[in-house]
This record gives sequence, structure tokens and C-alpha cells, in this order.
Amino acid sequence: MKSIRKIKFYLLLICFLINIVYVTPSYSLSPQEDLFKNALNLSSSGEFNLALKQWNKYLELFPNDAAALSNRGNIKLVNGDPEGAIEDQDKAIELDPGEVDPYINRGIAEESLGLWLQAKNDYLYVISKDKDNFSALYNFANVEGSLSNWQSARNLFSKASESNPGFAMARSSMALADYQLGNMEESEKELKNLIRRYPTFADARAALTALDWSKGMSGEAESNWIAVTELDSRYADEEWLINVRRWPQKPTKDLMKFIALK
Repeated sequence: MKSIRKIKFYLLLICFLINIVYVTPSYSLSPQEDLFKNALNLSSSGEFNLALKQWNKYLELFPNDAAALSNRGNIKLVNGDPEGAIEDQDKAIELDPGEVDPYINRGIAEESLGLWLQAKNDYLYVISKDKDNFSALYNFANVEGSLSNWQSARNLFSKASESNPGFAMARSSMALADYQLGNMEESEKELKNLIRRYPTFADARAALTALDWSKGMSGEAESNWIAVTELDSRYADEEWLINVRRWPQKPTKDLMKFIALK
């Protein structure tokens, strides 16, 4: 199936988003390709329960399709079955050990279970094959942050943003790591640059809210926070910030203090 590429499952917005690339072939699809395409379309449209049924149907007919196994593993993870996701990624790796995407996907599932060392090893393997793989670099950085290795996380976020200059979340995460490390000028400069380029980027505005408030600049903090509340209300949720978005402790604490005083 040369005309069909796999789902690539990234932890970019820390919401288990699925990015799907599908190239429309110039010829009629075979029954196998048609089933695969239907499963992709259901996955990309967010119909995850239906997508899982479709992947199951496909794999009953073609059980040794590594791409389908990896894609089904991603859907299992979205549906709250990380163990099942890891099992599918294991099978995909066994069938096609040279493909790096299942290692990234397995790492994400391992992260969801707090299996930091296993996830780290998967990302390191991908980086050993492709040193500029921004997804592996970014996810590895999140693991390092979860282990409180913020200098290492900061460096990895920087490499991820260099590998993909348009990857705004990597740059925001780097600024947050700088914030945690006490590099406040560097953090503020990066956050302001991001907001200048992406005015509706809630993550950078929320981080700048915390930073401005920590500096006693309450007016500037209030201005940015008004924009955040209109863009994404989740930034007021401390548990979401730490466990899903994976913010460092210091900016999270400062933002919560700002919110508590409002």
C-alpha cells in the first residue's frame, strides 16, 4: 500500500492528538486499501470507537500489517487502554523493526502509565536512527521534565524546535523550562516572540501571565490572562497543567497564585 501512509501519533498539545496523512491514489482502491482508508478517516475525524471497530475488522483479515497494528494501538490509547496500545506497538515493531513510528507511539503509551525509563529508551532509539526526529526529541524532553531533569528537558525542547521551526509548543515548553531554571529573561523573550507571531497561542500567554505576575506586573498579567480564558479554560486547572500539559512546578505555582488572588 504505497499510497497510504500511517497515522503519526504525537504528544504535541498533550491531548493525545492524531495527525493523519493520506495521499489520494490516482487509481481505484483495492478492498484492503479501502478498509485501511476507512479506518484512517474514522480516526482522523475523532470517531474513535468506530475507528477501533474498523481497525479490528481490518486486522482480522490482515493480521500482519504493522502499520494497522500501530494505528490501532494509537486508538486504543485514546480510548483509555494504554496496555493494549503497548501490545499493538510491540507487535508492529516485531513485524517491522526498521520503522520508528511504533517506537514513538509505544513511548507515548508508556508515558501515560508513568513508565519513564521505558519511554525514554524508545525515544533514544528513534533519535539514534534519526537525530532530528522532532517528535522523539519533544517527547523525550517531556519525560526528562517529568523526572525533574529540567536542564536536559530545556536542551531537548530547543533541539525539537530547531528540527521543526514551526513547532510552537516546543518553543513554549523550552521557555517554561527556562522559567523553572530561573532563566527569566530568556523565558520572557521567547514567550513574547511566540505571542507576537501567534497572538492566539494560549500556552505562551498563560506562561507569560505567570511570569509577569511573579515580577509584580499585575496589569500585564491580567491582560494576558483575559486572552487565555477566552482561548482555553483548561489553563486554570492545576492538575491538567501538571499531568497533561506537563508544565514545570514553578510557573504552575505562580499561575495558580495569580488565579487565587483574582
